[in-house]
Amino acid sequence: MTDVWTTPLTPLAFLGRSADVFPDKTAIVYRDRRHTYAEFAAEATRVARALQASGVQAGDRVAYLVPNLPEMLVAHFAVPLAGAVLVAINTRLSTEEVRYILDHSGAKVLVVDAVLYETVRPLAGDLKTVAEIVTVVDEAAPGDGTGSGVSYADLLARGSDEPLPWAVDDERGTLSINYTSGTTGNPKGVEYHHRGAYLNSFGEIVHSTHTPDSVYLWTLPMFHCNGWCTPWAVTAIGGTHVCLREVRGDVIWGLISEHRVTHLNGAPTVVTTIMNAAEAVTLDYQLVITTAGAPPSPTTILQMERMGFRIVHVYGLTETYGPYSVNQYQHAWDDLDAEERAALQARQGVGMICTDRVRVVDEQMNDVARDGTAMGEIVMRGNNVMKGYYLDPEKTEEAFAGGWFHSGDLGVVHPDGYVELRDRAKDVVISGGENISTVEVEQAVVSHSAVLEAAVVGVPDEKWGEVPKAFVVLRQGGSAEPQEIIDHVKSKIARYKAPKSVEIVDELPKTSTGKVQKFELREKEWSGHGASRIRG
Repeated sequence: MTDVWTTPLTPLAFLGRSADVFPDKTAIVYRDRRHTYAEFAAEATRVARALQASGVQAGDRVAYLVPNLPEMLVAHFAVPLAGAVLVAINTRLSTEEVRYILDHSGAKVLVVDAVLYETVRPLAGDLKTVAEIVTVVDEAAPGDGTGSGVSYADLLARGSDEPLPWAVDDERGTLSINYTSGTTGNPKGVEYHHRGAYLNSFGEIVHSTHTPDSVYLWTLPMFHCNGWCTPWAVTAIGGTHVCLREVRGDVIWGLISEHRVTHLNGAPTVVTTIMNAAEAVTLDYQLVITTAGAPPSPTTILQMERMGFRIVHVYGLTETYGPYSVNQYQHAWDDLDAEERAALQARQGVGMICTDRVRVVDEQMNDVARDGTAMGEIVMRGNNVMKGYYLDPEKTEEAFAGGWFHSGDLGVVHPDGYVELRDRAKDVVISGGENISTVEVEQAVVSHSAVLEAAVVGVPDEKWGEVPKAFVVLRQGGSAEPQEIIDHVKSKIARYKAPKSVEIVDELPKTSTGKVQKFELREKEWSGHGASRIRG
């Protein structure tokens, strides 16, 4: 029986409240564009009504292939307000990868940035479920959306200002589906529910210390775990969103100066970009950078602090709505040597205020000793773990073996209860915060006619943390230069997934059963770079 005294949780309520409390406050900034909270809510309502007028019904999927523009931010409220499910697609994917996601999700409408229209042009009229493609034109980068048939303005014209309730009937109903490539096979659709996004938003507010005075710069892609739930979090607290089409050091520093940005999120590569930009200066106030994707090095933490930044180190996966744990700072660390303190801050920490405890377990699901040495797998459960993989009950059951979500990451627990990751159970390359499947890259490499075998591992890179490198055995009589193989891979999969280097070898190290020993290849590449690579 439903409890009439409770209200189902949904992040939709955040925009409804902020539009009432802060109607005239600037909610969104993009170049010369400004939207107040009242205007933000009005556009979300109009888009929702327009989607309904376009035939979108409750539970239908609506896909967006759009960078961090105001339209993408509006979508995080408009699509669920229409009763539909948001599918935010990685803007760096290839045509065939986008096709798979659209077909698998069963998206009914695709909204695409005009610059990215070339990615979907070959798919027009050749998709299983997409009935309409809508093009968003950004005056700063107009692109070429000709042939799409429907503009964003056309879509808006179908809508109305008739209010819709900022509420849902089922808080565990699907809010969004985020596709992650994983390590093998096709991408998996991670389902988020309204309750999880609502609660994770509060975790972001608390741990990144957002207030109504927050000015948040969108350096983190909104397609990545729905921007770690930050579209909803900053809106909930009544902060200001500063949209950003692409991450460039000069542009970021210009916006920091112009808007006095207080917060931004991103992978360590974003931190590096900001830190090493020619325009970098020491701030006269504290700017909070929340980072994940790889642990920030103690050196980076100290350097950023000297420049006026405060690092909030978090850890999570797409399956956990983005951040799940946080390196909760302890004032007892204030008296430590700077490098010792920074080393403590580089750990992945403890569960966020909205999550269950992070566990590190052995193969029998027993907690490992809190000695900083015993290694086990990171497992999680609770409100901030996905509903499951869309249309994939087998993989879902596998991921939740023993009643806990298995991250595939290995770590230790220190005596103070803080978790530190030590290795990966899988061979995913995390480059600039993006997961790259080595199996997928290997398949693309081997599709070259001259290649007999290939193994791909992550190797150190100053800018991206790590990048894929391919070790290739050529067919007898075969001939191919490394750059030729790289160019071939770029024609098969997203360009950013292609190996940055290729080494031609006579043979690959293998076990007696023929399994390639990637560990040997990886260790050789990481030798001299400190500890073996770890993931944050």
